[in-house]
Amino acid sequence: MGAYTGYIATAYGVTALVIMGAIFLVWIAYRRARDQAAALESAIVERVAKVAPIALFAILALTLWFQLEGRKAFDDMPDKIRTGEPAPDMALPPLDTRTASFSGADLRTGQVTVVNVFASWCIPCRAEVPQLVQLKQVYGVRLLGMAYKDKPADARAFLDDYGNPYDRVGAIDGSGAIEWGIYKVPETFVIDGKGRIRGRFGPLDDESLKNQILPAIQEASRS
Repeated sequence: MGAYTGYIATAYGVTALVIMGAIFLVWIAYRRARDQAAALESAIVERVAKVAPIALFAILALTLWFQLEGRKAFDDMPDKIRTGEPAPDMALPPLDTRTASFSGADLRTGQVTVVNVFASWCIPCRAEVPQLVQLKQVYGVRLLGMAYKDKPADARAFLDDYGNPYDRVGAIDGSGAIEWGIYKVPETFVIDGKGRIRGRFGPLDDESLKNQILPAIQEASRS
């Protein structure tokens, strides 16, 4: 009986040592995995820290290039193509039930009309709202809006948030934009009383309002 008891005790002791050894090995493996993960994380952070300034510079450079090229393309193309031509004779659907739309006939009423193309997703469109409000409230210009490839709810939220200077607002899709020759927003058209385009301009600011839009409106009123 004493030998059997000693055997059992020895077996329990060996089992305990095996379990402790297994636990120790698992702990060693965990520490090694944790150290390797930390080293990998540190290497990734270090690499990102080295690459991030280069990537940021590249993004800023590309953004500036696209802006310059877009402005150059705008200056070189549309105004030379469309000035003096009749505005497209097409009826646009209304933006929603809160506003009426317009058609080509509404541009041939004998009154100078300014048509502005905007979109809720267009950041420069937000910046030019004060100039559009000034056109309407200070100079009494007839101002029509075209929401370009926009969801009606988003365009309406834009007008509610930033102000609605338009007498009427129509929704224009890709095919309508082709008829008007629109390829970017914002754009502003000055149209004489016979429905002919007398000026076409990019984003508005105080300088362009004074030196381009208002002179174009005055010239259109004399034609």
